[in-house]
Amino acid sequence: MARIQLSLAISDYDHVRDLSSGVIQAEGIELVPMKFSVEEIFWRFAKYQEWDVSEMSSANYTSLVSRGNQEMTAIPVFPSRVFRCSSFYVRRDSKLTSGEQLKGKRVGIPEWIQSAGVYARGFLAHECGINLADIEWYRSGVNQPGREEKIIFDPPKGVKIISVNDRSLDQMLADGDLDAIMTAHPPDSFGHERGGATTVRLYEDFEKVELEYWRKTGIFPIMHIIAIRADVVRKYPWVPMNLFKGFEEAKRRSVERMFDMTASRFPMPWGAQAAARSAEIFKGDPWPYGIEPNRVTIDGFLGYCAEQHVSPHRLKPEDLFVKETVGSLFKI
Repeated sequence: MARIQLSLAISDYDHVRDLSSGVIQAEGIELVPMKFSVEEIFWRFAKYQEWDVSEMSSANYTSLVSRGNQEMTAIPVFPSRVFRCSSFYVRRDSKLTSGEQLKGKRVGIPEWIQSAGVYARGFLAHECGINLADIEWYRSGVNQPGREEKIIFDPPKGVKIISVNDRSLDQMLADGDLDAIMTAHPPDSFGHERGGATTVRLYEDFEKVELEYWRKTGIFPIMHIIAIRADVVRKYPWVPMNLFKGFEEAKRRSVERMFDMTASRFPMPWGAQAAARSAEIFKGDPWPYGIEPNRVTIDGFLGYCAEQHVSPHRLKPEDLFVKETVGSLFKI
């Protein structure tokens, strides 16, 4: 059987590269990879489905599926996972030092339906005890004025989101019109490479806070999933599982490189030791694919989505993915 050709838009992750570059191949599939910024990938696929397989925002995808969109489906492959207590930014002269202090404050966001924001707001609501209606929300681009939501939605009761088109969130923070920014992409005024940076993280020791959050909740935030155009799956129902296996093998090879003590595979000291520490903390593979190893995270995320009206009702993890990839892979 001749291999089918599928276009793939995805960031340049080491744990995906062996598949996207063709070093390994998903059975029966020839991938044509394209690399753009994640913002462009999400926008173009959510709006127009311009390619066959795409990295996709977990929040955007969940919102679309919960609203009856049938143009795409997904497999439980998670190329990007990031704890988000590090995503709160304040001015260097701010007296704010914790999420609990954001009650009654003015907080800027680039979008409401954004995976990083869903997790960060879930942290504020569940771990800091803040009613999201008690925060004044402002939406604009982080470093450029104006930014649109990809999906139309109604905010939760009591929550008001003010759109700003003439200034960026970074500028509003500098002007004193915001108390904090909540964003996955750091503002330009933040950065260790500039000694005069005027913006700092709300949580200086964010890694400690994030580790405590994981130990308490079991949630390791999933930012992105792999979506597939539904017409591709209807025509080739074997594609999702073959892609899943290909992504799994690419990740396995990446993890193997990460643990290699013989040579420095990544330009950082003690890289293999850091990998070993992560494996010890997470009791094995810290980056599993599939539903079952990630059920607590996915279910927690879907709860956050429903509470924040990212989805109009609460979904189950199984509602998100192609049914053939829901169960565990077969054993021999």
